[in-house]
Amino acid sequence: MTSRSRRPRLRPVLLTMTLALALAAATGCGTERAPGSEAAGRSGSTAPAPDRAELEARARAAQTLTEHVWVTEVPGYTLAHQSVGVIGDDGFGSVYTTPEGGQIRLSVERRPPAVADCTENPAPEGGQEPLVTCERQGEQWYRATESGHAYAREQAGLVVTVSGTLRDVDRATLRSASLLAHRADDHELDRVLPPAGEASGRQPVERGDLPPVGDGAPNNDVGASG
Repeated sequence: MTSRSRRPRLRPVLLTMTLALALAAATGCGTERAPGSEAAGRSGSTAPAPDRAELEARARAAQTLTEHVWVTEVPGYTLAHQSVGVIGDDGFGSVYTTPEGGQIRLSVERRPPAVADCTENPAPEGGQEPLVTCERQGEQWYRATESGHAYAREQAGLVVTVSGTLRDVDRATLRSASLLAHRADDHELDRVLPPAGEASGRQPVERGDLPPVGDGAPNNDVGASG
């Protein structure tokens, strides 16, 4: 009799605990946010996002579009803010540097998909060095000359290129930088775009020894006049 009288009092307690655990599990699933959500984008920031209209205005002042602003992550490299600028009509370019002077260049342009495929245009253009390597690696193309190399891929009408000199950056590091390259979220846009009133549509910093792949390097040859 004693054992029978205790069972009815135990069941409501067990039922309550079961319901509580089930509710907690359901609540946990319901609050999980998908990657790239507004609360925490690729930047991982949980702070309130900057005003979108302001970000778009800053991008226009820099003569580009917010969707053309890409960023990447490279251990030991930091973004050189003075390098940020427009490429072509409304593209975007930036340079990541090391304290020792190493550089990795990121460029985003609205160009035909065939531009990313080095087999479509293996011949040098405008005095560029001829390619010595052209390989497909996943969704990207790896191309190299005697002095420089780059990874390029096409995405949604844009050609995204990450490049550097063989002296500055090895292939593994360049590959990692290319894989981690992504369209900037609002927090990253706020950090990358020039502040309001300071954008001047300046071109990214160029170096004469940047690889003649992707966008190509400037011609720094000394003329006849010296």
